Amino acid sequence: MKKGVPVSPGIAVARAFCIDNLLVRREPSHLDVTALSAEIRRFEDAVVTVGSDLDAIADRVSRQIGEEEAAIFRAHRLLLRDPAFVGKVKSAICNRQVDANTALHDTLDEYATLFSHIPNEYLQERMADIRDVITRLLTHLSLHSPPKALQESSEAVIVVAPEVLPSQALSFVAQTPVLAPGVPEHSRRQGIPVAGIITERGGATGHAAILARALGIPAVSGLKGITQEVHTGDFIAMDGREGHVYINPGPEVEAAYRKLEREYVNLSDSLISNRDQEARTRDGERIELLANVNSAADAALALRAGASGVGLYRTEFLFIAHPTVPDEEEQFHAYRQVIEAAPNRTVTIRTLDLGGDKQVPYFERHRETNPFMGWRSIRLTSAYPEFFQTQLRAILRAARYGQVEILFPMISTLDEVQRLKKTLQRARQSLLKAGESLEHPVPFGIMIEVPAAALCIDNLLDEVDFVSIGSNDLTQYLMAADRDNPKVAHLCEPFSPALLRTLNHVIKCCTARNKPVTLCGEMAGRPRCYLPLYGMGLRRLSMSPAFVPSMKELVQRLSLEVGQEVADRVLQMRTAGEIQGYLTKKIRQIWPEVSILDMRR
Repeated sequence: MKKGVPVSPGIAVARAFCIDNLLVRREPSHLDVTALSAEIRRFEDAVVTVGSDLDAIADRVSRQIGEEEAAIFRAHRLLLRDPAFVGKVKSAICNRQVDANTALHDTLDEYATLFSHIPNEYLQERMADIRDVITRLLTHLSLHSPPKALQESSEAVIVVAPEVLPSQALSFVAQTPVLAPGVPEHSRRQGIPVAGIITERGGATGHAAILARALGIPAVSGLKGITQEVHTGDFIAMDGREGHVYINPGPEVEAAYRKLEREYVNLSDSLISNRDQEARTRDGERIELLANVNSAADAALALRAGASGVGLYRTEFLFIAHPTVPDEEEQFHAYRQVIEAAPNRTVTIRTLDLGGDKQVPYFERHRETNPFMGWRSIRLTSAYPEFFQTQLRAILRAARYGQVEILFPMISTLDEVQRLKKTLQRARQSLLKAGESLEHPVPFGIMIEVPAAALCIDNLLDEVDFVSIGSNDLTQYLMAADRDNPKVAHLCEPFSPALLRTLNHVIKCCTARNKPVTLCGEMAGRPRCYLPLYGMGLRRLSMSPAFVPSMKELVQRLSLEVGQEVADRVLQMRTAGEIQGYLTKKIRQIWPEVSILDMRR
C-alpha cells in the first residue's frame, strides 16, 4: 500500500492508464530570417484560436459546474493576453531564429525556474496553469495530440500521470453518478470515463484538484515515482479519502475496496434525497445550513442541493476573472443575478477580500514578507476608498431584489468597524441623492478571522447586526501556522483546544446578545467538528454545497442533550489528539455510516 495526499474523496477500483508528460521537447528547428514573420503569425493565430477555445470552455464550465471552476479557464485566457508572456515567445522566435514550439518550451523553462524559487506552495501550483496554456498552444500548432487510446477507451480507468492539467481534468467524466450536488447529468455523458486520478505532483489547492472534486472523481497526489511503478493495465484500488493506493492488490483487498465503492456511491445517492427536507434535530430545533458561493450558478446549485440560503457570496472571484475593474453596473448585475438565483432566501454578500493568494492586476502590489498577515482584505479600503464605494453602491442597489446582508472580512479592531459603518452610510447617502430607492434594510455584519476580534467580540457586537466566523483563517492566525505550509499545517487542525475555546467564547457572546452567528470555512462541512459546536449553541453553518446533504443527515440525528454533553467534555480536554479521538468515536455512535464518507471532514 502507498500513501499519498488525498485531494478528492471517493473510492475507485479499475485498471490504470498511464499518461506521459505531454510537453516532450523536440529538436529545435532553426529558421531562416525570411521565415520569422510567418512563424510569428502562426504563433499569433494559435493564440487567437486557443483564446476562443478557452472562452467557450469557461462559459460551458460556468453553466455545467460552477463559476469558481470556470474562473480557472478565464485566468488561462488572461495569460494569453499578457504582453510579457506573448512577448517572451515572440522574442525567442526572432532573436534565436527558432520555431514556435521551441520558443514555447524556452518560455516554460523560464517560468519554471522563476516559480521554483517561490516558497508558497499555492503559488508554485500555478505552474500547472502555465503548462496547461502552453500545452494548448502546442496542440494547436499540431506538434502533438492528446493520448488517443485514452480518448477511445470505453472502460473507466484510473489515470496515472506526473501531473494532471486543468484542461485534461475537464475532459474526464466520473464513472459513477457521484457528483457535486447540482452538477447536471448531461455534464458527464461526454468525455473520457475516469474512475480515479493518481499523480506525482499537485496538491489539494491545485486547479485540477478543484475540478476533480467538482466532477466527483476520487484523486490522490504526491506519490513520487508512481509513474515508474505503475504500467497501463495494472489493477489499482484507491481511496481518495485517506490517500491510499494499492497496485495489483490481492483478492481480499480488491473485494474490500469494491464493497467500499458500492457503499460510498449508495450513501452519496441517498443523501441527495434529503434536499427538500428541513434541517431539524431530533428535538425539532431548526438548523440553518447555508452555502458558500462564487456566482449565480453556484447559488442555484446550492439550493438544489438543499441549502437554505447563501451564507457567504465571495465577490472577489468576479474581480479575479475580470480583465479590468468591473464598473458599478457590471457589479450590480452580477449581485442581482446571485440574489435572484436564491429567491426568498438570505444572501450574505462579502465585500472584496483580496490579498494573500488572491491578486488582481489593477491593485498596486507591494512585496511583503508575509502577505496573509499584511496589507490585504478590508485593510485596502483606506487606500482605495472610491473602489469600495463603488462595490457598496452596487450591493445596496441589488438589495432591492431580495434579502441581502453585507459582510466585511478580516476585522481586527472596533475602530475599523466604526469606520466601515460610516463608509456604508456614505454609499447609502450618495445613492439617495442620486434618486435611488433604498427601502429594504441591509443588515451589517463582520467576519471574525483575527484572534484580536474574537477576544474583543463583546465590544464589536455593539456595532453590528450579525457575525460570521471564518474558521480557516482564524485557525491559522490563532496557531501562527500557515495552513498551506506542509511543515506546520498539522497545527491547523480544527480539534485544537485553543480554537474550540475561542469559538465557544464567540458563540456564547453572540447568543447572549441575540446576534446571529454563522460558521464559515471547512469546519462547517465536517460532522465531527459540528458535534461540540452544536452543544455550544451554534445554529448556522455555511459550507460548500457538496457538504449540505451529509450535514443535514447529521443534524437529523442530533439531540440537545448529546450536543451539550459533547461540548462540555471537549472543553475540558487538553490536546487535539484527545479531542479528535473522542469526537471520532462519538460521531460513529451517532451515525455509524459516516466513516464511509471522508472522515477527514
